[in-house]
Amino acid sequence: MDDIRASLERVRERVARAAERAGRRAEDVLLIGVSKTVALARIREAVAAGIPALGENRVQEARAKIAELGRPVPWHLVGQLQTNKARDAAELFDLIHSVDRPELARELDKRARQRGRSVTALVQVNVARERSKGGVPPEELDGLLDAVAKLDHVRVLGLMAIPPEAADPAGARVWFRALAKLGARHDLRELSMGMSGDFEVAIEEGATMVRVGTAIFGPRPAGPQKEPREP
Repeated sequence: MDDIRASLERVRERVARAAERAGRRAEDVLLIGVSKTVALARIREAVAAGIPALGENRVQEARAKIAELGRPVPWHLVGQLQTNKARDAAELFDLIHSVDRPELARELDKRARQRGRSVTALVQVNVARERSKGGVPPEELDGLLDAVAKLDHVRVLGLMAIPPEAADPAGARVWFRALAKLGARHDLRELSMGMSGDFEVAIEEGATMVRVGTAIFGPRPAGPQKEPREP
């Protein structure tokens, strides 16, 4: 098993080189270590090694980890969010990447208001209109942003996307570029795009956040059920 510190350093070097190629600073890209199914001991190693943020796909798993680890770094929800989990998500996460429908935004607003706080979020866009993935279709983004703008306790910082799988990381470039154009059109600065297999291309196309799991923590253990592609 690779040493977490060494793996993290390799990823940081790749982030820095990709940023340099794009004429950007590595400091402008937030590296999120996606810790789904990762053991607590390995997450602690990543925190000790300086991981700046952690990402989880499931609310229940995140709740257990946060109870054990506390909040040494910000926690991000990078997986799809069911409306009935909005109360817990509003409590647990510093940033929610997957707001994709008005009813979810309204529920988050309600739960945040009850706690006297605001929820910061990204809107997930289904850039390729894949039926198997969450996210608002690009043509419905305007309406969703208008709906969220009417809420007092949900603040949208930017956009997130998970592009179609491609044999070559460069195959994702067109989708990253499409998300960046949508962000610029709506004056949304934050772009969460890019995972272990394609984060360098995402940075070249303007990503301000990359969600990296296996390149830091190693392959996930095989599970009994097939999961959607993860960071």
